[in-house]
Amino acid sequence: MYIVYILWSEKRSQHYVGQTKDINDRIKRHNGGKVKSTKGGAPWVVKYSVEVLSRELAVSLERKIKKKRS
Repeated sequence: MYIVYILWSEKRSQHYVGQTKDINDRIKRHNGGKVKSTKGGAPWVVKYSVEVLSRELAVSLERKIKKKRS
């Protein structure tokens, strides 16, 4: 199972969309400044997450969400 998620940073007033197998570890990495694209935006809060069956589906959904934002 993979998880597609949307995070929110109040500090940056910005969303971040990603996908992972382990959401708890991934959020710790985002909030710990270990992810270059989200560094400095902590604390990041999960606004939405959904489980999908494969990485292929997760990547596809992540792209669709990112495309809708622009």
